[in-house]
Amino acid sequence: MKSYDVIITESKETILEKFSKFNAKVLFAAENTCWPDRSLADKYPGVKESEKRYLNSGGFIGFASEVYDMVTYQPIQNGEDDQLYYTQIFLNRGLRHEWGVKLDTRAEIFQNLNHALGEIMIKYKGNHSYMYNVKTGTTPIVIHGNGPIKPEFFRLANYLADGWTTTSGCQACKEDLLDLDSLKEADYPTVLVASFIEYPTPFIREFFERLVNLKYPKSKMQIYIHNAEELHTKDVKKFLEEHQDEYSNIIVTPPEKQVSERVARDWAVEECIRTNCNYLLTLDSIVQLTNPDLLTSLINQNRSIIAPMLKRPGKLWSNFWGALSNEGFYARSEDYMDIIDYKKKGLWNIPHLSNTLLIQGHRLPALKGAHSHNLDLDPDMSFCQMARKKMVFMYVDNQAYWGHLVIAEYFETNHLNNELFNIFQNPMDWKERYIHKDYEKALEEEAVIEQPCPDVYWFPIVSDTFCDEFVAEFENFGKWSGGSNHDPRLAGAYENVPTIDIHMNQVGLEQQWLKFLDVFVRPLQERVFTGYFHNPPQAIMNFIVRYKPDEQPYLRPHHDASTYTINIALNRPGIDFEGGGCRFVRYNCSITSPRKGWMFMHPGRLTHYHEGLRTISGTRYIMISFVDP
Repeated sequence: MKSYDVIITESKETILEKFSKFNAKVLFAAENTCWPDRSLADKYPGVKESEKRYLNSGGFIGFASEVYDMVTYQPIQNGEDDQLYYTQIFLNRGLRHEWGVKLDTRAEIFQNLNHALGEIMIKYKGNHSYMYNVKTGTTPIVIHGNGPIKPEFFRLANYLADGWTTTSGCQACKEDLLDLDSLKEADYPTVLVASFIEYPTPFIREFFERLVNLKYPKSKMQIYIHNAEELHTKDVKKFLEEHQDEYSNIIVTPPEKQVSERVARDWAVEECIRTNCNYLLTLDSIVQLTNPDLLTSLINQNRSIIAPMLKRPGKLWSNFWGALSNEGFYARSEDYMDIIDYKKKGLWNIPHLSNTLLIQGHRLPALKGAHSHNLDLDPDMSFCQMARKKMVFMYVDNQAYWGHLVIAEYFETNHLNNELFNIFQNPMDWKERYIHKDYEKALEEEAVIEQPCPDVYWFPIVSDTFCDEFVAEFENFGKWSGGSNHDPRLAGAYENVPTIDIHMNQVGLEQQWLKFLDVFVRPLQERVFTGYFHNPPQAIMNFIVRYKPDEQPYLRPHHDASTYTINIALNRPGIDFEGGGCRFVRYNCSITSPRKGWMFMHPGRLTHYHEGLRTISGTRYIMISFVDP
């Protein structure tokens, strides 16, 4: 059984059995400090060093007649301290003996946690969890989170009363559940989804796509978007154009309104109250919700405030704090790593949440103005501080993988397609957008690799989106070479086999491309060119080539200055251009219909003398790297 700051971990029969062994009429809890009047400390009877000396009135048990006599002994006003009242009775030797009052000095029944966190631990026996006092060797039953250690008490409460055990996992997750599946869509709760775009954020397109993909009736969803960033105006506009009519209502606060984040977040709370919505779901733009069942799953958990556990992939940074420091800021809890690594799965009462929260509508009146409650703190910290003050519990759920957080720091925004440059900061999202959906198939043990010419291998490598954005980025840069032998970009300023091209280092993509070669190209190379390992691969010639009939339609036969070469087709033969392709002279083998997003890989020196076939019409784009020159 659980309440505000007390947990009872055993049955009443067990409590009575333990109480009977004290041979007392009234038994009080005990603690390590004398409060509220420290001057009374020396008047207490002595105890052993391992025992607790001082009365705590947060828990007591006794016979009704003695308890009645004690509580009616003399009047006590509402403003007076009840612990001082009982302390004075206990320290009166006559009254203590008359009413048979004793203290639970060894924490046989009562465990007060303030100033005692270092002496307790959680233990498990089958499906049962219990507290063990290592100092006294006892297993207390009534656990009291007294004093200023509430966040740590709530953390321990996640496990106690069989809330989570090593054998059964989260048993508390099965309590007080709702069942939306039993409802008709017309009876679903209404949800206000408030999205906050406060700074330039990579992969905002996917943010909106995943919002749309949530499996929840759109007729039951209102959308509020606070966009403080001019860069993302086009993304918001696109979302509105495609989905305006699907939701019950959409409200947008654009950058020119200059509404602060704090005001916008408080407004979302007030709007949810005004419209009598059942839930408020807040989403920061760095949130990528990849599990479409998220909203229904969180609602089914039936908690005041709940969030999916999200973290930065491969990092320790997440959207919750497991504990608080004495100053009220982040502290790592003992179980934090187990939670973010999914070694412990469940529903966790925690002191701070950010980035995305689902809040029950009936809780919102108590949280009005919470984001502005403390102007010295960030809005999310201020909100959580208010929630803690109001005892509105916050939970994080890691029972499933819900999604992740993107990293928005150092996001370059001076390009046409900024995410192309983001492979280091957000490799998971970069791969999701830019790598071909069939890429992994070529790495499977039983995969059959296409080989259109001897020792020439053909792989799906990048997505259509990559090809389109890549070509657009270079055309936007626009500084194509003249195709002459004189090339000041090269050491020696001479190109033996010139093309109309732009080098990756000219647009600032060189390091990102080398990362691409290492992460995505090298595994394929090691698969087909058995025995050759170079980790990481090196390449000083990485460039996009443009073929046009009136500019440079073909390329004469040549060897590449590489151990192996990759050639990625960036647009569609027969649609974007006619003709083109590659002929390997020694084998008299031609590839005339390269697929968009697919990569040829072939040896560079000696064996694979080749030429670029004539482009008859349109414009053909290919991406070339001479790997390990």
